[in-house]
Amino acid sequence: MLYFSRWKTILIWLAVLLGVVFSAPNLVSQSTLANLPDWLPKRQMTLGLDLQGGSHILLQIERQDLIDERLETTRDDIRRLLRDERIGYTGLSGTGRTVQVRIRDQADIEKAKEALASLTEPISAGLFAGGTVSELELAEPEPGLLRYTLTEEGITYRLNSALSQSIEVVGRRVNELGTTEPVIQRQGDDRILVQVPGLQDPQRLKDILGQTAKLTFQMVDSSVPVQEAIEGRPPAGSTVMYSTDDPPVPYLIENRVIVSGENLVDAQASFDQRTNEPVVSFRFDTKGASRFGQATQQNVGRLFAIILDNQVISAPQIREPILGGTGQISGNFDVQSANDLAVLLRAGALPANLTIIEERTVGPGLGQDSIDAGKLAGVIGAVLVVIFMFAAYGFLGLIANLALLANVAMIVAILSVLGATLTLPGIAGIVLTMGMAVDSNVLIYERIREERRNGRSLIQAIDAGFSRAMATIVDANLTTLIAAVVLFYLGSGPVKGFAVTLAIGIVTTVFTAFTVTRWMIATWVRRAKPKELPRSYISLIKSGTRIPFMGMRRWTFGLSSALSIGAVVLFMTVGMNYGIDFKGGSLIEVQSRQGAADVGEIRGRLSGLNLGEVQVQQFGPETDVLIRVQAQDGGENAQQSAVTKVQTELGDDFDIRRVETVGPTVSSELATQGTIGVLVALMLILVYVWFRFEWQFAIGAIIATVHDIVITIGFFVISGIEFNQSSIAAILTIVGYSLNDTVVVYDRVREELRRYKRMPLPQLLNIAINETLSRTTLTALTTILALLALFLFGGEVIRSFTAAMLFGVIFGTYSSIFIAAPLLILFKLRPGALSQETDDNATGTMPTQASKA
Repeated sequence: MLYFSRWKTILIWLAVLLGVVFSAPNLVSQSTLANLPDWLPKRQMTLGLDLQGGSHILLQIERQDLIDERLETTRDDIRRLLRDERIGYTGLSGTGRTVQVRIRDQADIEKAKEALASLTEPISAGLFAGGTVSELELAEPEPGLLRYTLTEEGITYRLNSALSQSIEVVGRRVNELGTTEPVIQRQGDDRILVQVPGLQDPQRLKDILGQTAKLTFQMVDSSVPVQEAIEGRPPAGSTVMYSTDDPPVPYLIENRVIVSGENLVDAQASFDQRTNEPVVSFRFDTKGASRFGQATQQNVGRLFAIILDNQVISAPQIREPILGGTGQISGNFDVQSANDLAVLLRAGALPANLTIIEERTVGPGLGQDSIDAGKLAGVIGAVLVVIFMFAAYGFLGLIANLALLANVAMIVAILSVLGATLTLPGIAGIVLTMGMAVDSNVLIYERIREERRNGRSLIQAIDAGFSRAMATIVDANLTTLIAAVVLFYLGSGPVKGFAVTLAIGIVTTVFTAFTVTRWMIATWVRRAKPKELPRSYISLIKSGTRIPFMGMRRWTFGLSSALSIGAVVLFMTVGMNYGIDFKGGSLIEVQSRQGAADVGEIRGRLSGLNLGEVQVQQFGPETDVLIRVQAQDGGENAQQSAVTKVQTELGDDFDIRRVETVGPTVSSELATQGTIGVLVALMLILVYVWFRFEWQFAIGAIIATVHDIVITIGFFVISGIEFNQSSIAAILTIVGYSLNDTVVVYDRVREELRRYKRMPLPQLLNIAINETLSRTTLTALTTILALLALFLFGGEVIRSFTAAMLFGVIFGTYSSIFIAAPLLILFKLRPGALSQETDDNATGTMPTQASKA
């Protein structure tokens, strides 16, 4: 184990060197990187929206809008086709997914079916549904009554087409804003994810994405006064629409569209040469120019309306024919609104309405604050861990610290090469990895110490320490890796970033422990030829402890049972402080521009907005305030309106630092995903532990883990800490950490079961726990030190996350000793069940130093 060939040495240090080289660009600015030679790596980690500011918006296509539009089109097609064939009909109507029409003359029924046959013909759908799709099915419940029903595959086809077209349109709109590296991608069957980093004006992005931008040119109907149409019934073929003015002006508009936005080839913001007001100049294609010219030639003197999303922008009079195919749209524009309208028209109209169902926006100022807080927490956490390891192991601690530096460099390098996004929880994942990474070294060092105490020579002790710790380290880290993988697949946004850094950290930790650390120790042994292990400066647990843990099991079972029952009762009666992720609503973080924020004044100003329950609390420094607005009854659009009202009310006196809005659709999905995530992680870990150990170990590990989850939920209830998506990440990480501890204990129990087959189980369990107690306390302390740094210096945004982690780590350590191990007695684990080896020490007595050696 301690021999390294030359090529192994080269490969190990080449991996470390590559880690340092590829992580180094993250330490310098972009301007410095630009001056470096091109052959050097220059790729930096991509900062998440919570670190550099920007917007994360999830859009959903309104399926019902597509259905309604398709029904309207079907009615129009039936009307047109029957009129063209001069077939009399009555009762043309549509409800739900069905359009029906009654043919008046029985003799015309077959002729009508032939005329309408094109409606049910399959249409080409490419690779979708085998190449063709029938959108409508014909039924004739009684002679002469033709009923056309939209098929499910037809609706799905239209939804897919609309989604693909919407992604293109949204992409063009976002790119027109001049943003850098936006992410626009399909999510599921009917959603589009838009992430725009570094955005300075998120409200403008929402306004642009929220408009369908269906532009039409239609004639104004002057056959009757508009007020008469409003009070009575508009003439057939006309509709009352309102302008964008304040107050809105009603117009009676003919339904016939002269030209639509599809015929536009360009639109630019400009200024009217006569009035110097902002306008939008447009240009039609050949077909549009011809139709527009013909319409204006035939209607000189009449008003025509320019309509955007069923609102009249302007309704000028046609003074003379417009034959050049160009024109301009005037209205109550300022420079930005004219620019935005030009962007919308150039990008094209959306095929259906898009609703914002989730929004997470972070201002650039808060992003920089998060970076600074994350760096400070990382440095402090690293320093605390380094000092502690050196104090606990002396020179060996120094080697562990060098391996830790190589570990962090490799994590950053892999994140940079993969182009992974570093989020604030991702920084927490790196800091947490630093605390947990030393666990592998602690396991190895404690095993070396134990082998040395048992009489082995130094070289034999070191070799045995590495070889015997390997299985334990792999088992312990794989359980945490399972939790990280589940987080990645079921989480979203920052939670996924946390899972990525945690998973990469686990892999690099195992690599550095068994290559870098081992190489450095082997080199030290070969060159220094030491006679004894380096002296440590502190000792938390004395060697040879014989604490009777199993004698306390009735007390600890009673305590844990009481705490678990209390947690469940509190959860069912008091309940947790659910965040907007799980109950919907909006969260807005604001910062006072002048002096301390007055919470009472803010509460008073918002109480008159009729937004329901509004919570206002100080958040961090006295200038910062966190505002929570309950989910609005009107759905997603009402939720966005509530945020706009708050921003308008406070915008003059406060900077908006962060906005998170989760609609009822997403909140219910996140709650479901979170529950599934925990259950899936537990099931996978159960299977793994069962595969590696006996069934008693698997059930014991799961019960101990469920105990930790229940107690942690009780902590959330009592503390009032907001329970959100990050809390699910915290719980799953606690699951991984707790199982890490439990597996280390179980691994030693399994080893002792093979060695002392006839020893009473309680006595054997006491031996196993005492032998791993030093490792357990040292690992817990290093992890707690890293989490304390995050809690105290990582900023308010992740404080609740780290508080839950701290609590979970403490109880995870407790449950590994006082719950997981005693459960093996309850399940009547049979000593000697794990091995058929002959037992030289089957006396049932405590092992001696000689026998253990």
